[in-house]
Amino acid sequence: MNIKRYLVDSVTVFAVSLIVMVIVGLLWNLSFHGASTIDWATSFRFAIVFSIILPWIATRRSKEK
Repeated sequence: MNIKRYLVDSVTVFAVSLIVMVIVGLLWNLSFHGASTIDWATSFRFAIVFSIILPWIATRRSKEK
C-alpha cells in the first residue's frame, strides 16, 4: 500500500465530506428547525469516518485488479 497516496486521498475525502456535511446540516436546520446553526460535532465525525473508510475501500479494490 502506498501510504503517501492513502494520506492524500484521506485528506481530500475529509475536506469534501466536511464541506458537504456542513452544507447538508445547515440546510436541514434551516428547513426543519428554522435555525441557521451547524452541528460541527456530527460533521467532523462523518468526515473522519469517511476519510478512513473510503480510501481504504478504494485501495482494496485496486489491489484486487
